Amino acid sequence: MKKFYVYMLIAKRKERLISYVGYTKNLPKRLILHNHSKGAKFTRGSKWKIVYKEVYKSKSEALKAEHKLKKNYLLRKKIKHKHLNG
Repeated sequence: MKKFYVYMLIAKRKERLISYVGYTKNLPKRLILHNHSKGAKFTRGSKWKIVYKEVYKSKSEALKAEHKLKKNYLLRKKIKHKHLNG
């Protein structure tokens, strides 16, 4: 069974905590790419840490969940604060 991951990364940039949401089939490899400036353009030049992940059985489910999380700024903020305080 294939697995698809929706994930949220955080990094510090100019004294602010920023987040990035994406999906992938290989989460460890994707994190390495982001941290070596080979991932999405937005993620280049920062040191990223995974703070949230979910597993889905299909690519379409993962893409829907990724879109939902990208647009839900309140949930992203909650995840960031949970990571900082947790």
